Amino acid sequence: MSDTTTEAVYAQLRQVYDPEIPVNIVDLGLIYDVKVDGPTCKVTMTLTSQSCPEAKTIPDFVKRRCNTVPGITNTDVAVVWEPQWTPQRISPEGRKLLGIDEEPES
Repeated sequence: MSDTTTEAVYAQLRQVYDPEIPVNIVDLGLIYDVKVDGPTCKVTMTLTSQSCPEAKTIPDFVKRRCNTVPGITNTDVAVVWEPQWTPQRISPEGRKLLGIDEEPES
């Protein structure tokens, strides 16, 4: 599938938010990979915590948003815990939205 389709998937993923954090899941660094193969989209993602109260809801939102992209009819969402999410994964745009001025130290 074209880069345009993958970009459209990422645009839809930017519409999904962790309800506890005012930053979309892409800029929050929760999306690890997106692969599009014909009508199928596979999203590999994580959550900020294994005890996230939205652990079922967020992947459902991801699936629904991806399936709105023209040409995508099936989305598989894999939630993984390795590598573990850390604040270093937050994008510069996400940092601005959260009022974080500097990159965290490794």
